[in-house]
Amino acid sequence: MKRAIRTDNAHRVEGLHALRRELVRGPDDRATRAQHAKGKLTARERIGLLMDEGSFRETEPLRRHRATGFGVETRRPHTDGVITGWGTVHGRTVFVYAHDFRIFGGSLGEAHANKIHKLMDKAVAVGAPLVALNDGAGARIQEGVTALAGYGGIFQRNTRASGMIPQISVILGPCAGGAAYSPALTDFVFMVRGTSHMFLTGPDVVQAVTGAEVTHDGLGGADIHATASGVAHFVYHDEAVCLEEVRYLLSLLPQNNRQHPPAGPGTDPGDRPCETLLDVVPTDGKRAYDMRRVVTEIVDDRDLLEVQEHWATNIICALARMDGEVVGIVANQPQTLAGVLDVKAAQKAARFVQMCDAFNIPIVTLLDVPGFLPGVGQEHGGIIRHGAKLLYAYCNATVPRVSVVLRKAYGGAYIVMDSHAIGADLTYAWPTNEIAVMGAEAAANVVFRRQIAAADDPEAMRTRLVKEYRAELMHPYYAAERGLVDDVIAPADTRRVLVRSLAMLRAKHADLPARKHGNPPQ
Repeated sequence: MKRAIRTDNAHRVEGLHALRRELVRGPDDRATRAQHAKGKLTARERIGLLMDEGSFRETEPLRRHRATGFGVETRRPHTDGVITGWGTVHGRTVFVYAHDFRIFGGSLGEAHANKIHKLMDKAVAVGAPLVALNDGAGARIQEGVTALAGYGGIFQRNTRASGMIPQISVILGPCAGGAAYSPALTDFVFMVRGTSHMFLTGPDVVQAVTGAEVTHDGLGGADIHATASGVAHFVYHDEAVCLEEVRYLLSLLPQNNRQHPPAGPGTDPGDRPCETLLDVVPTDGKRAYDMRRVVTEIVDDRDLLEVQEHWATNIICALARMDGEVVGIVANQPQTLAGVLDVKAAQKAARFVQMCDAFNIPIVTLLDVPGFLPGVGQEHGGIIRHGAKLLYAYCNATVPRVSVVLRKAYGGAYIVMDSHAIGADLTYAWPTNEIAVMGAEAAANVVFRRQIAAADDPEAMRTRLVKEYRAELMHPYYAAERGLVDDVIAPADTRRVLVRSLAMLRAKHADLPARKHGNPPQ
């Protein structure tokens, strides 16, 4: 009798599961074909590429909206246009939500937003990264202000989770209006060329208000946000590559602010010499070179993930490993604008330093900086305010910080770029370094202006005084003699010295001041 009851119950359970599978099957094949015709994957296909195979567990797949009127009461599909859940990436828990453009264009309504709110709360409670796969038409007009309130709840949770768990936004379709503010509040933004578009007001509104005609790509496409606005941190040609790079980024980040990034295998010897650096960096401070070659030479397996690679290219910000441990690297790029700091470079580096500090990632700074970019445009654009952002970020950072002066480090830019004076734990310099208020030529023109003017041969006098100034105040060991540099090292030893220094600093602890929060420059 018991066996018969058990068999009957098993049939009923299987029947209910079959019904559930039918209910959450999703839109018909025509909607899927339309999505594919745009060069876009479906929400479930995207999750399948992001998560470890078979690890995804969906939440609230049977959720439906309860709105009435304006035609939506006859269309109440399950999931309500967003798939939420958790799984693993490289074996570690990750929460994800993905807009399903095939259902109401992925637009956000009350039920849709509530699913996301719950997922975000779980991610913070568990202490695991959150990935948002954005492909939606914004607020659901049929649900009015309720939909707008749903966005407010997302923004509030983005802000509360900031610095607690990594938040990654992947733009895989439209992301317009208020919806664009959620990605802007997260740590990293990925976009795909040709299909990703993000803006507050669309081309039609722009034309109606300003008269300017602009395409979706021209207004808010991937390349625009990668090169002009700086909104996009990473840009790729297709979704599969993009999602694979999201997986790679997650492998470099900790689960939350209470953990350290996962250590790698450390297959590249920490004491590997870097002899080629002598050929990469010219001793002549006026000659340009690619700082990226220096970075790739000193990191594990010459592999790095550059952040905002195409924006503010006079500074490099990258994540990499050294002896298996994750590090953040900030480096001036002499190949662009001679490596000077300007408004954009300061913004880019400041945000990167803050991210590293929030998630326990040590910071290595490579200096070759002639100063701040002069000019009316920079001053009126707020270079003082934006430069202070970078200064504040470094001064506020408590993670291990090691800096290396490769060639020149002049003026305020030297101080701002994590000098000993603002709290760098260790500072090294190559034998070719020049640390000074300004270059020898400019300094001599200021200090010896009268002597040069009164000389019978002003040019010969200037040349002699420049040479004397450089010998007295800018020789490679001047800063080391005064304790501003911990040691002068051979370029070939750079990797070995950095690896050993970071290993020593791994147990660093810093007590924070008793305050609610600071008030950084904006």
